[in-house]
Amino acid sequence: MGPARSLASAPAAVAAVAVAVVVLGLAASVAAAEGNVVLHVHHRFRGRRQMLGAMRSHDARRHGRLLSAVDLPLGGKGTPTDTGLYFAKIGIGTPPKDYYVQVDTGSDILWINCIGCDQCPKKSNLGVELTLYNPNGSSTAERITCDQEFCTSTYNAAFPGCKPDVLCPYNLTYGDGSSTAGYFVEDNVILNRVTGNLQASSMNSSVIFGCAAKQSGGLGTSSEALDGIIGFGQANSSMLSQLASSGKVKKVFAHCLDNTNGGGIFAIGEVVQPKVKTTPLVPNQAHYNVVMKAVQVGGDVMELPTDIFGFGGENEAIIDSGTTLAYLPGDIYNPLIEKIMAQQPGLDLHTVEEQFSCFKFVGSVDNGFPVVKFHFDGSLALAVYPHDYLFRYHDDTWCIGFMSAEMQSKDGKDITLLGDLVFSNKLVLYDLENQTIGWADYNCSSRIMVKDEKSGATYTVGAHNLGSNSELVSPSIAAVLLLLAAVLYNFML
Repeated sequence: MGPARSLASAPAAVAAVAVAVVVLGLAASVAAAEGNVVLHVHHRFRGRRQMLGAMRSHDARRHGRLLSAVDLPLGGKGTPTDTGLYFAKIGIGTPPKDYYVQVDTGSDILWINCIGCDQCPKKSNLGVELTLYNPNGSSTAERITCDQEFCTSTYNAAFPGCKPDVLCPYNLTYGDGSSTAGYFVEDNVILNRVTGNLQASSMNSSVIFGCAAKQSGGLGTSSEALDGIIGFGQANSSMLSQLASSGKVKKVFAHCLDNTNGGGIFAIGEVVQPKVKTTPLVPNQAHYNVVMKAVQVGGDVMELPTDIFGFGGENEAIIDSGTTLAYLPGDIYNPLIEKIMAQQPGLDLHTVEEQFSCFKFVGSVDNGFPVVKFHFDGSLALAVYPHDYLFRYHDDTWCIGFMSAEMQSKDGKDITLLGDLVFSNKLVLYDLENQTIGWADYNCSSRIMVKDEKSGATYTVGAHNLGSNSELVSPSIAAVLLLLAAVLYNFML
């Protein structure tokens, strides 16, 4: 997920339509799919030292968007020196051109900066070449008008005064004040279909996505610029849902984030190895919400106060692979930090960059500090090791990656948000067809096994980091977004 975003009012032709929040239902499950697909993922900040504040600022921007129907996730390497996002290189159009898009499991649409865009970035400091998409330059591009089904279903309303030649608009406003606006286009997206062990071939699939005509705020700055964002949320407008509704993929995906080398694996479809234990997703939520039962520090189990998570009813937490850190309500955060530091009573905490709790420590943090476990409904536990939640700031100074959740406050209550910090080096499986999520400790620079539903064959998919100069496994299987599925596995993040 990412900063909470709100769907702002549409352009003048549809200004009369009030679209405060778009909460779309899940697409119907598909009985069969067509193959396996791989998307190559780059780590956004790989090799670029970042200060702790940059990581917190990244999360703040994402969290501004987090609490609405459209949302941004999928982080990269979860350390203060590599503030995280992952991005993929995808092909769009006929003839195809390459675009670099942020992989986001929490947002619901794919959008690309378009030719003639006002304030769209022309260059990036991320080491990639930006390209503006031109619908007129693709023989397979078609603009979506306001009277078409995709438009009316996305906004859950008909547009007053809509005429066949009026384009279907989108307008997203983010919590930090940045925004993207434009119109929807349908064109071919080139996916890398898994065809064998560490093998893939290109295939086309028609997808409706946003053509950005205007950007503002951070989306227009060169320091963090990409060509767009590819959303992998639950809404019908997401690329995943579109592929699933056309029988191309199953609504099942997995990611494995490598916070040691960068990169990792992202897959859609049935992952047969490794096996994971799951917990139910809370129904009718815009994000991936789960019920948290307890927090354990070493051998000490902390009971959770009633309804501290801001949703009402049971204590819920949001799983957000696009957020770098982990944010906890004060009633959990404060005693958690006390219990962690109790094992080293001689250490003095001090504040770095006015927000991070840090200390001096020499030796192995795994030997000196406790494992933190989050317990969820269905007897599923999430173990977070000291080397995951503690970051070396410099020399022998370490900082704590757990943060107080005041920046996620909703209706006066703090929201628990578990980001890459706690899911690094874990295979996380999202099964939207059965409405479950699960995980297992895993070496994310290794390989997973996926199943082709049509043939019944299983294939090996490996991890790469396309943002680095060195490959993790082999050129054919980069640090990967893998759209796999019943017969097309793949995508995003």
